Amino acid sequence: MTSLTRVETDQLRRLEELRKTFDKLRAERIRAEGEVERLTRDLEEARALARTELGTDDETEIQGLIEEAQARNAKLAEEFGTALREVEARLKQLGDER
Repeated sequence: MTSLTRVETDQLRRLEELRKTFDKLRAERIRAEGEVERLTRDLEEARALARTELGTDDETEIQGLIEEAQARNAKLAEEFGTALREVEARLKQLGDER
């Protein structure tokens, strides 16, 4: 049996380190591929839900719908505030008439 030289021993040690790194990277790749598959499914489900609920899955169109809803809500809130101020003014007027 031939004994290994120092260079051969160092090379074997380096190969073993590289094998560990390779195995670690392979496991990470497998996890990443699984994550990509899961996220792809989630994205497709979200798109299907958007098409069902909003009639589109286009991000620009959805953003437009959101902006329209926000503008509509702001207008309604302003109208409600105006109506409350009118009621308050009428109540005050009734109180002053007593």
